[in-house]
Amino acid sequence: MNPTKKGYFGQFGGRFIPETLVSAIDELTEVYFRMKKNKAFNKKLAYYLENFVGRPTPLYFAENLTRYLRGPKIYFKREDLCHTGSHKINNTIGQILLAKEIGKKRIIAETGAGQHGVATATAATLFGLKCEVYMGEEDIRRQSVNVERMKLLGTKVVPVKSGTKTLKDAINEAMRDWVTNVEDTFYVIGSAIGPHPYPLMVRNFQSVIGKEVKRQIFKAEGRLPNYLLACVGGGSNSIGLFSPFYNDKKVKFIGVEAGGYGIKTVKHSATLSAGSVGILHGTKTYILQDKNGQILPTHSISAGLDYPGVGPEHSFYKDSKRAEYVSVNDREVLKAFHFFSELEGIIPALESTHAIAYLLNNKNRFSKNDILVVGLSGRGDKDSTIVNENE
Repeated sequence: MNPTKKGYFGQFGGRFIPETLVSAIDELTEVYFRMKKNKAFNKKLAYYLENFVGRPTPLYFAENLTRYLRGPKIYFKREDLCHTGSHKINNTIGQILLAKEIGKKRIIAETGAGQHGVATATAATLFGLKCEVYMGEEDIRRQSVNVERMKLLGTKVVPVKSGTKTLKDAINEAMRDWVTNVEDTFYVIGSAIGPHPYPLMVRNFQSVIGKEVKRQIFKAEGRLPNYLLACVGGGSNSIGLFSPFYNDKKVKFIGVEAGGYGIKTVKHSATLSAGSVGILHGTKTYILQDKNGQILPTHSISAGLDYPGVGPEHSFYKDSKRAEYVSVNDREVLKAFHFFSELEGIIPALESTHAIAYLLNNKNRFSKNDILVVGLSGRGDKDSTIVNENE
């Protein structure tokens, strides 16, 4: 599924930006579509994904969890084994190669859980570019380990004190910086959000996940899976897993959002489950807003899902019923985090644990003959402080 030339997936997407950014976005669009077909660029990207990131990542058969559930067969796509500990590095390598092609000298990014910040800092250092990462003060507090990692990599972490001091506010500040310094600065957006071509570009860089799964599951099982499950905040890891299977209609997609204290409260981040259509950060998509169009504050135990919007391609999947979007609450996530860590010997990121929690809560939905692939988007050592605080 590709968007229109103006970047729309159905009614969702587009480019809602200040005039100051038009030339920069036009330049990025031209360079991206040119480089997308460039053999030398793709060869270089493939080289770094293999030799620096560590791809392909394994498709791991979770024997213990499968036995516990008494079927279905459960596989995990191990993006936690990427260099820097999550899927985010797939996208940052690609975008910073584009920044080099355009000739930008300075990189900025936003981050919530810190994984995109670490991945951007890593790629910027690799290619010799200056880097600044905007991060909400609340996220700096609960993700202090990743803040230190960014600093070790030579990146300046800029605290954001406005709003809820989380991911939305970090994006706001990064956008303001970009408008001010557009001539020499490249904004590496971490999820499949923002104005066109960012949702498409991030989706395509992350689609390496689903493309590998398709090859790996055929090798392991001789057929496609029945279900793909992944967490959804902005939606980059899930769209990277889902999109290569878009035309395989028998493969069902389940995206799991952050239910926080429950979607009937105001303390959640379940945009597709409880939101409405609006415009946020340059794109038309589902967002959490009040009746006057003001963005609502959000909550999630996982900093990476604490965002009031979602990628426009996910919004299209929702309206076209290509994917189902559900939510789990913080309490269920904490329970699944401990259970899975002790059962499989893998400590999952709290973001990824949302998908695991849904699976554990709905095990009777799946038959013994089903094959499920779950996106394990990142590792959970970064989340030990949050888990301890919420015990």
